[in-house]
Amino acid sequence: MLRIDVITLFPAYFEPLQRQGVSRRAFDSGQMQLHCWNPRDFTTDAHRTIDDRPYGGGPGMVMLAEPLERTLDAIAAARSAASLAPAPVWLFSPTGQRIDQRLVETLAQSDGATLLCARYEGVDERLIDRRVDAEVSLGDFVLSGGEIAALALLDAASRLLPGVLGSAESAQQDSFANALPSHPHYTRPEQHRGQAVPDVLLSGDHARIAQWRREQSLRLTLQRRPELIAALAAAGQLSKADLRFLAALGYTPTS
Repeated sequence: MLRIDVITLFPAYFEPLQRQGVSRRAFDSGQMQLHCWNPRDFTTDAHRTIDDRPYGGGPGMVMLAEPLERTLDAIAAARSAASLAPAPVWLFSPTGQRIDQRLVETLAQSDGATLLCARYEGVDERLIDRRVDAEVSLGDFVLSGGEIAALALLDAASRLLPGVLGSAESAQQDSFANALPSHPHYTRPEQHRGQAVPDVLLSGDHARIAQWRREQSLRLTLQRRPELIAALAAAGQLSKADLRFLAALGYTPTS
């Protein structure tokens, strides 16, 4: 069972994840549990204050360390009461590690994590130093908070749990499951407004189809994400056939 504890000021963000689409199956089957914790519930003042002005001046507000400390303590106690091991704390931050398929797989294969969805200008650094195990990011842009990034991460992880997708092969053939974005896809009819399905996909020759799909994945990646091709080449993860195909497209590996 994958238990996720989310620290968020807006728990309602996570209700559709548990009730809609493919991800709902992960919760219905009990393979994933989601517990939302509002740090306002762990404040001690009448106004339930969770932020304050930054020392040194500047715009915006900073989330207070103490309510978050208490929230994390409560999560740790809840996990212990459920006979679960302590979970790592991941903070969503623009400076964090980019979320990729490998990170998603790590989460899906674990006992869970505590996801801290920051707001405002961020979190008091002392809380990060004391309690955060990793900082993660959806990309090089700024969101209003970590909730949308957390939803993306959890949706991706739910797809990897047994039985959530209609076919186990679906997850295995997803984009980035094999380090590359997916190949183009086609369905009926064979002709659509003058455009035909590639002949190879109608051939019934599974070896040719597999080769075509691999080559199309390489072609699209070279066009749109050349840095991924360079990383795979540097890591020795491209076959001789891959390199021959890429060379025909004008790609030359750098030393």
